[in-house]
Amino acid sequence: MIQINYLASARKQFEQYKLLGEKTINQIPEEKLFWQYNEESNSVAIIVKHLSGNMLSRWTDFLTSDGEKEWRNRDTEFESTIKSKEELLVLWNKGWSCLFGALNSISDNDLQKEIFIRKEKHTVLEAINRQLAHYPYHIGQIVFIGKIICNTNWQMLSIARGKSKEFNQGKR
Repeated sequence: MIQINYLASARKQFEQYKLLGEKTINQIPEEKLFWQYNEESNSVAIIVKHLSGNMLSRWTDFLTSDGEKEWRNRDTEFESTIKSKEELLVLWNKGWSCLFGALNSISDNDLQKEIFIRKEKHTVLEAINRQLAHYPYHIGQIVFIGKIICNTNWQMLSIARGKSKEFNQGKR
């Protein structure tokens, strides 16, 4: 029987998506971090603000309080208030630090414990999976916006088009 360390696997997935976001943010000129395609779309800065707000709410006191904190104002996360890349990165790192701190504080014995998000019961395992679906959704948006902005200057984050065979041969 294979022993799977779920928490280590989840942490690795979160780390990979954090890195994809950072590699994208680092490619985008600072002034373009605030660009929105239209009024209904979000800029990279707004998405980062939302991710950070969600992470702080979900992962603060993870085992002991509802994941939707009373102090969170989700609606303001979609207002364009970030003024610099430095401010954006502070929010980005604050959210991820909270997430990883919470993950480091729990063990496999906690995975079947019940917690609440918006008064809805989840096991710890389900709550982690919920965030493993939510954050990559938004990281994908960040990457897509980055590709649009950078255009021909975009540096591929995965296997380049037409290069799968070469990539696979390099892995052998």
